[in-house]
Amino acid sequence: MHALTDQVAIVTGAARGIGRGIASVLAAEGARVVVVDVDAALGEATAAELGATAVSADVTDGASVEAMAARVLEKLGRIDILAANAGAYPFADLNALDEQVWNSVMDLNVGGAVRSVRACLPAMRARGYGRIVLTSSITGPVTGQTGFAHYGASKAAMLGFMRSAAVELARSGITINAVLPGNVSTPGFADTSDEHRQQMLSSIPMGRYAEPEEVGWAVRFLASPEASYITGQTLIVDGGQVLPEARLS
Repeated sequence: MHALTDQVAIVTGAARGIGRGIASVLAAEGARVVVVDVDAALGEATAAELGATAVSADVTDGASVEAMAARVLEKLGRIDILAANAGAYPFADLNALDEQVWNSVMDLNVGGAVRSVRACLPAMRARGYGRIVLTSSITGPVTGQTGFAHYGASKAAMLGFMRSAAVELARSGITINAVLPGNVSTPGFADTSDEHRQQMLSSIPMGRYAEPEEVGWAVRFLASPEASYITGQTLIVDGGQVLPEARLS
């Protein structure tokens, strides 16, 4: 594939975890990466390490996201790639799944992706080119987990949005796809219980968690000019976790 030289790539939730992995791969491939995160200080530090630009934004706030896109255009002149990655993975079993918890996860994971797409679309439409990649998950679209019904619902909802958006954008030169990671070695995943992590590890045929950069390479492909005839599709990055018919020994 050709290098992403001169392409401007916005990555939301890029200060840590999967977002940082995506940003690092796109930067290594030549893109002018914009690290977008609600944590301004950590975003600045990550951007400095990657040779990227940092812009603070809260994807649950429409005005904040619109201002972020406007600032990117002002500073870099274009938007070619959007990796809408910002999200949260809080545990809440059904007894604890009240309206506030449900709404906050849906607003961040689904609403944040929608706001980010809407903010970047005018610049992409103006040039007749764009690559949008959402970070969904195997949880929800393919699998389920105790304590993550709200998270799974949000990640499945992202794909419903993606498919209709792909049809709407099909003749605009803009594609929209999603990666579906399994269990990834991130600070957020490290905060889950030992029991949960061991249970997840035992279900992965490759016998290890993904590194954030491995998700980044999947995003890099879907964000490439060469992926021009792929839209509304999903790419699972899970070490084979969804494949076994029976529990692994």
